[in-house]
Amino acid sequence: TVERLAEQGLAAMMFANAPAAMAAWGGRRPMFGTNPIAFGVPVGNAGDPIVIDLALSKVARGKIMAAKQKGVSIPGDWAVDTDGNPTTDPVKALEGTMVPAGGVKGAALAMMVELLAAGLTGAQFGHQSSSLFDDKGRPPALGQMIIAIDPVATGGPDIADHLASIANEIAAEEGVRLPGRRGKSVRQKAEFDGIEIEEDVMDAINRI
Repeated sequence: TVERLAEQGLAAMMFANAPAAMAAWGGRRPMFGTNPIAFGVPVGNAGDPIVIDLALSKVARGKIMAAKQKGVSIPGDWAVDTDGNPTTDPVKALEGTMVPAGGVKGAALAMMVELLAAGLTGAQFGHQSSSLFDDKGRPPALGQMIIAIDPVATGGPDIADHLASIANEIAAEEGVRLPGRRGKSVRQKAEFDGIEIEEDVMDAINRI
């Protein structure tokens, strides 16, 4: 969504809450979701927009679910069990809570997203919501908030050149890649070559 808005010349931020998977800092009870945030901004003649899209847990919950499906362990800093102890067992990790990205800062950002996406919209909070991965309970009724900004309205008619200058400055350093560029190239490749699916994932699909 933010990428499409950026392609139309707008800077955009999106906040979404998710079913509870992380505890408030210092707690053990799942309270917030992984609560992704996204940001997109056009950069004029510097090319495709800069797009940042990330969850506020240390890793995506899907990685732990995939580890459970494959029967493999996870790194000990991804999640804690129901007693608050680090675990390498994906089953115990899913029963416990995810570790926030950046420790207390990530937990604070997750709370911010919860308030923006659900608190200010009247949607269900993460701890009230049903799972997105099964059909048990009522619909999740989660919330999203999108903020779009016209750069010309805030920065004047030459703002595109201004944004392009910082994008070019960042990209000029060896080894640096602007966020969003790789994702777009991967999507374009998939549109041409198709999507590669791991064998175990294909087996799971065929069993449905």
